[in-house]
Amino acid sequence: MNIVGISACVAGIAHTYIAKKKLIQAGEQAGHKIHIETQGTIGTEDELTPEEIKDADIVILAVDIQVSGKERFDGKKVVEVPTEVAIHSPTALVKKLEEIVNKG
Repeated sequence: MNIVGISACVAGIAHTYIAKKKLIQAGEQAGHKIHIETQGTIGTEDELTPEEIKDADIVILAVDIQVSGKERFDGKKVVEVPTEVAIHSPTALVKKLEEIVNKG
């Protein structure tokens, strides 16, 4: 499964990067390809490419604030959760993404 997404917290510092790390670890452990863009105090990092978005099976938004560029995901299955969920339950979150994709 190809997963793309964005992580962004209120401060744009710690939780943004912790959520990204936890999602990538859980996604890769489950055998998925995953790329998470961050939007924080220093701007956008690891920006998703149009091709990555096109090839994605699902989009995860682990965000506590409004993020820019959500229109890039029009037509995609999008799941939005607080960064806290991605940090504390990344494996369960990846399983939920699998269920959503497998439902068709």
